[in-house]
Amino acid sequence: VQLQASGGGLVQAGGSLRLSCAASGLTFSRYTMAWFRRGPGKEREFVAAVSRTGGRTDYADSVKGRFTISRDNAKNTVYLQMDVLKPEDTADYYCAADRSVGDMSVSPSRSQYDYWGLGTPVTVSS
Repeated sequence: VQLQASGGGLVQAGGSLRLSCAASGLTFSRYTMAWFRRGPGKEREFVAAVSRTGGRTDYADSVKGRFTISRDNAKNTVYLQMDVLKPEDTADYYCAADRSVGDMSVSPSRSQYDYWGLGTPVTVSS
């Protein structure tokens, strides 16, 4: 299984970025997908998750209203649209896959996820 994240970079506060995560080696439509992040000196934390069909999403309070997670099962790809970025959003962003049992299952728990990709760095300057 490979999860390849891309789209990170340097952006000014108030700007936008779109992250992508391309999955291979798994039946993508059977997996809940999520984004986590780890900022400087911080623990890895939940950002957003989307259910297998895309019918349910969940977000950390810190990103609600600014970030949007979506998926394209035909392309085996999950996205994270990040708008109104803040300096505190600076982190390495990781995508993760959970072999979930329900079409509407989402989880913010790191331990729930079976596969992880390498991080893509996002830096937001003030």
